Amino acid sequence: MFGNYLIGLREGLEASLVVCILVAYLVKTGNRAALRPVWLGIGIACSISLAFGALLTFGTQELTFEAQELLGGSLSIVSVGLVTWMVFWMKKTARHLKSELQGKLDAALAMGTGALVATAFLAVGREGLETALFVWASVRASGEGSSAPLIGVLLGIATAIVLGWLFYRGALKINLSKFFTWTGGMLVVVAAGVLAYGVHDLQEAGFVGGLQDKAFDISAAIPQDSWYGVLLKGVFNFQPDPTVAQLVVWTLYLAAVLTLFLLPAGLRGAAKTPAAVK
Repeated sequence: MFGNYLIGLREGLEASLVVCILVAYLVKTGNRAALRPVWLGIGIACSISLAFGALLTFGTQELTFEAQELLGGSLSIVSVGLVTWMVFWMKKTARHLKSELQGKLDAALAMGTGALVATAFLAVGREGLETALFVWASVRASGEGSSAPLIGVLLGIATAIVLGWLFYRGALKINLSKFFTWTGGMLVVVAAGVLAYGVHDLQEAGFVGGLQDKAFDISAAIPQDSWYGVLLKGVFNFQPDPTVAQLVVWTLYLAAVLTLFLLPAGLRGAAKTPAAVK
């Protein structure tokens, strides 16, 4: 549940900040008449995101078991890719998000109502679609038959809305760069578990072999129905009997992505640039 709460909080806060910046800028510049198309774009983005989540949840139920596992595994991997890109992008642009959005709003104001709707829709819609996909993949990975994952996501989004309102009112100020760095690091850990489960889905579908090759099995020591087993599963998507492929993918992803993410920007740039050949 904590992992899903973190997803809702992180993604919801990004969307809340975007909305706050758009609304505050229009109010301060005396363009209150432009608020209606902006809210329309935000409403359309939220509706499409909810419809996308419902399609993922209910639209796959009629598929065969193999097709469900193949689709689930593929979309889990896609969602991890999107989230990985998102946490790096947000860490880099958190400080400049306000000026970037205000520049887009100025251009949209000059173009008219349709451009305002499109700007708000694109700014919020990306976050909404990413959230729907990653939440769906994370809930599948958690394997919980209860409503706990959904409750966690909703609580996270509710917290994000409250924080966004406090930001707008000027009652709350935090270092957004540090906030997104810490939550981004935790989200990378959650994403590693989703990625490993995605590989397991592909193995279940017969698309990837090695389903019977267990790396280890500590189910007796950490039963999945125990309180600590449920806690580990909910927070880290922990599996007591992973396959070799799952363990390898989880380890490589976590080691590589977390290292790059936590490196200072200068060192990260140097790591990507090959040394000059003399």
